[in-house]
Amino acid sequence: MMSESGPEVSPARVVSAQSLAGEANQELSLRPKLFDELIGQHELVANLKVFVRAAKDRKESLDHLLLCGPPGLGKTTLAHLITRELGVELHVTSGPAIERKDLAGILSHLNEGDVLFIDEIHRLSPVVEEILYPAMEDFKFDLVLGGGPHARTLEMKLPRFTLIGATTRTGLMTGPMRDRFGFIGRLQFYSDADLELVVTRSAGILGIKCTAEGAKEVACRSRGTPRIANRLLRRVRDFAEVEGQGVIDLAIAKHALTRLGIDANGFDEMDRRFLSTLVEKFNGGPVGVETIGAAMSEEADTLEQVYEPYLIQEGFLARTPRGRVATLRAYELLGITPPPQGSSGQGALF
Repeated sequence: MMSESGPEVSPARVVSAQSLAGEANQELSLRPKLFDELIGQHELVANLKVFVRAAKDRKESLDHLLLCGPPGLGKTTLAHLITRELGVELHVTSGPAIERKDLAGILSHLNEGDVLFIDEIHRLSPVVEEILYPAMEDFKFDLVLGGGPHARTLEMKLPRFTLIGATTRTGLMTGPMRDRFGFIGRLQFYSDADLELVVTRSAGILGIKCTAEGAKEVACRSRGTPRIANRLLRRVRDFAEVEGQGVIDLAIAKHALTRLGIDANGFDEMDRRFLSTLVEKFNGGPVGVETIGAAMSEEADTLEQVYEPYLIQEGFLARTPRGRVATLRAYELLGITPPPQGSSGQGALF
């Protein structure tokens, strides 16, 4: 925030290049420190390497980047990696936390080439978004001083910086904001093979004894998401230490994950409730997500952002103009005979 006497402390959290490098000494930090340590997202990472190398060779700031995709796939990790590779400071904040008065303080603390990372950028207020437009394009900020009839504007020049935005819902971003990013990278769900490498790497960092079969079992139940894989690894370790021999093998992994309610598809109780509600209460759909949420006593946004993407990815759920529809795979999972084709409900899709 700015005042006539000068800038106040910025609400964004600043991470220097030195402190980013120092994180490598933290044994329990599972976040990769270099591009070459990152597992998965091969095409996206290859492109980012080119952009970063070109910017460093030209001694210019990197163009603005937008990273989008479901939660837990590594958007924040990529922002840290890009900053570390550039050797600049990272300023971290989130869309809901920024108000108009805060933005001046954040921007005034940027140095040449720095990275400003805004998580959940789709939740920026319209006022803040409008102010960001000239900052992103022309690297200037119009500061309003005073109020009422004595108000005046002061143009503040900004150093050339890089804005990295992260979003789980690209469709909620306005067109003008989305178009101001020089590159839009979409993160995809991880394959079981890549997740197995993630689990093996994390086990090594945490000092966990884990067999190849145990790592594979944890990986295939992790919903294609590294964050979930690391979380499950820690919980399976607890079972291995208390109810096993301290080693995560296939038997203890299956035992622990079953106790945690994670099935072979990576579904937990909420996933199964979602599908059973759709099939048993609404004949497989089509039905709106708000109606499903009301039947489950759950927020529709939670279902739409957290549970639906993986169910759709794995072919258990379909979105149609009329609402959500259970697929044949959902009926098979629940052990329920699907309605005949042409009857009311989802049968018309098949």
